[in-house]
Amino acid sequence: MNDRLIGRAGFLGLLGVGTAGLFYGRNVQDFVGRVVPKQLQAIVPTDGWRIYTIGDSVPNISPVSYRLAVGGMVDGPRTFTLDDLKALKRVEQISTFHCVTGWIVNNVHWAGFRIKDLLDEVKPHAGATAIRFVSAEPGYDDSLTLDQAMLGDVLLAYEMDGGPLPRPHGAPLRLVIPDMYGYKNVKWITRIELLPKPTAGYWEQHGYDVNAWVGRSNGNGPSA
Repeated sequence: MNDRLIGRAGFLGLLGVGTAGLFYGRNVQDFVGRVVPKQLQAIVPTDGWRIYTIGDSVPNISPVSYRLAVGGMVDGPRTFTLDDLKALKRVEQISTFHCVTGWIVNNVHWAGFRIKDLLDEVKPHAGATAIRFVSAEPGYDDSLTLDQAMLGDVLLAYEMDGGPLPRPHGAPLRLVIPDMYGYKNVKWITRIELLPKPTAGYWEQHGYDVNAWVGRSNGNGPSA
């Protein structure tokens, strides 16, 4: 898989004017040709992964110094090292990654842990019904309901395709929720908060659906 980095200007170019310019499936390349400036088309790949950022660079976090703060509506707020997280029950899965712009990557191998096992360490309050994931990328965050976070194939991943999670894919830790489009799969997570209800994430504040179910949101079928 060939990773390419597309920063703020490139991503906004891909989306066109405002947030209405989503593109899907076989129409992707025609759309890109219309809206991406010529100097940017060279960095738009034609297959595999696309790496989007809302800033000008990709966070670079040392695994040794990495810390994950978990707090909000919990009895025991705690900060975890990467070794602490790797001590949680390890799970592995193979799933497909869907971007809201129409491309997919099949058979991605992830390894990490289920959110429930992390929450067992901090004991959420009974009134907590949502969980917020905050990225090291300034300004980027998103949230799920706890029911969504407990789906059987949702995990927090620190490995990908048999090796440590690569920096462009969110190292040291990222969210993987295969049933939702990629913008919900927060990368470079440094803080997790338990909340009374979900909050609007970065892209939802720019018009995207809160519930990003693949095939059922953002103009592709009924939102649910």
